[in-house]
Amino acid sequence: THTVDIVVLDMIMAPGQNGRETYEKILKIHPRQKAIIASGFAEDDDVQATLALGAGIFVGKPYTLEKIGAAIYKILHT
Repeated sequence: THTVDIVVLDMIMAPGQNGRETYEKILKIHPRQKAIIASGFAEDDDVQATLALGAGIFVGKPYTLEKIGAAIYKILHT
């Protein structure tokens, strides 16, 4: 299998699955997978549940390169 250092997940995706559900499936394969949650909406219950699962940071859209870069740096260096 291939591994990645970090996953950036959008909370709103194609019908049938959201970012939390996707992260739950990822964790079954890679239990310690680091992730950033991105959304154009406020931190709702799904975002909070995803963070509770272990996703490191919520980044609101639209985000700048500096903002997403800082989030990635923080997660990879903690």
